[in-house]
Amino acid sequence: MKSNELVFLPLGGSNEIGMNLNLYGFGPADDRQWIIADVGVTFGDLTTPGIEVIVPDPEFLIGENILGIILTHAHEDHIGALGWLWDKIKAPVFATPFTAFLVREKLREAGVDDCDLTEVPLNGNVKLGPFDIDYITLTHSIAEPNGLAIRTELGTIFHTGDWKFDEAPITGAPTDIPAIRKLGDEGLLAMVCDSTNVFVEGRAGSEEDVRVELTQVIKSLKKRVAVACFASNVARVDSVMRAAMEAGRKVCLVGRSMHRITAAARHVGLLAGIPDPVSEGEAQHLKANEVLYLCTGSQGEPRAALSRIADGNHPLVKLKEGDACVFSSRVIPGNEISIRSLQNRLSDLGVAIHTERDHPGIHVSGHPCRDELKEMYALARPRISVPTHGERRHLLKHAALAAEVGIEEQITPRNGDMVRLAPGRAEIIDEVPSGRLFVDGGHLVPEASDALRERRHAAHNGMMFVSFALDSKNRLASIVEVRGLGLAYEDDDIISDQLEAICQSVEKAIKAMPNEARDEDESVEIVVARVVKKAAQSIWGRRPIVETIILRI
Repeated sequence: MKSNELVFLPLGGSNEIGMNLNLYGFGPADDRQWIIADVGVTFGDLTTPGIEVIVPDPEFLIGENILGIILTHAHEDHIGALGWLWDKIKAPVFATPFTAFLVREKLREAGVDDCDLTEVPLNGNVKLGPFDIDYITLTHSIAEPNGLAIRTELGTIFHTGDWKFDEAPITGAPTDIPAIRKLGDEGLLAMVCDSTNVFVEGRAGSEEDVRVELTQVIKSLKKRVAVACFASNVARVDSVMRAAMEAGRKVCLVGRSMHRITAAARHVGLLAGIPDPVSEGEAQHLKANEVLYLCTGSQGEPRAALSRIADGNHPLVKLKEGDACVFSSRVIPGNEISIRSLQNRLSDLGVAIHTERDHPGIHVSGHPCRDELKEMYALARPRISVPTHGERRHLLKHAALAAEVGIEEQITPRNGDMVRLAPGRAEIIDEVPSGRLFVDGGHLVPEASDALRERRHAAHNGMMFVSFALDSKNRLASIVEVRGLGLAYEDDDIISDQLEAICQSVEKAIKAMPNEARDEDESVEIVVARVVKKAAQSIWGRRPIVETIILRI
């Protein structure tokens, strides 16, 4: 008989922070049943010009037996790819109420109308084939974060998702420590665990302490106040709103995500006792010391509310000399330049900037630091540690910590590495296709697509356009015109002379070609590109993209 195996397979979120897509498989190698934990996105940066959203490549999943998609919480790096990948991974979806509310909105925006979405109660249970899955309440920087206790006949896995320990999380219950301890008492096979803050000593801190500090800061400010935070952090939104109430201010939400998240929070009974926000139009008529703008855009996103305010482009919200902006958020690595630019633009308006550097305690992380990781291992006591949600250095540091606290086995897979957890010792047994797909102009394209390669090339080297006409006998029937894009010059006369010299070189090269070689546009384009790139290398030290336009008459 073929032996059953229990395997773990990350297709996103291992060797990176974000874009989480994790698979658990059960059965013999040629007949596995799968569940998916989370389907998230990551975001583009300076290396991906024109790309804002990146999703995991689901090629491996096509044709596989997927029993269900289990969502741990509603952050974009855990649910954001569901709409983009739906046609490739269709399966029943399970989520707790807050997450389900946001998923419905996201799928509606994506035009998905055939999703089988089941709303699971907090601490609920889902049975899918050989998998018996308990939701375990955790704490994180969003409402209703959950771990997953995945039970099979070969052992139980605790998939933590994102978490930290917070005895006063503001929204929701604290981490269900008895449930985690019970997993350890029963004998836990493996824990697949968040590695984000593994380099940070101590503990992440409590949202209750943030509320106290934020209230003091906001009450000390005299004119208009804007607060920037992650919209998904409902506890932080709650704290800012209550701080505004204590300061005698009315809250105005600015940014679509703020409206969407607060609607989801109220849908599940959160933000109780807080008055409805005023509209942007109503806020215009309030005195400066009577309004607080709660804004998206803490990471300097160019199209977010706070950037538009800083640029003076927001139609209704203006900040002026003497106003204040409080950043109750951390700097996500890679966003330093955009955040600095945003804060400088606000400063140019005369707005005072308040950050965690000025007011320690107005932000805490949603991920576990080293003391919390040690506490989690002491509770869960898994045989196998599988670090995830981290770059390579995070995963290796996490594995070392697990060994330090006495965990018997540690394994650190990369995306695409299939790990057999049982039977036997944990080991990588296969490597499957993995990678990234870029959302480019509303389409999913491979990471190595020609379009992005050309865009990167153009961003660094510029472009040149060459146009001319050839008659029926393949003779030049017009002048050669050359235009440059993204190539530096100081003097109009000098650049005109340089382009004219390139035109002459192209004309000479075309005339030197055998007549029969000019029959094919591709042959002519190769010759022209060679001449133009050589000239550009000599003039600018760059080899631009060359686009040749041939008119046949």
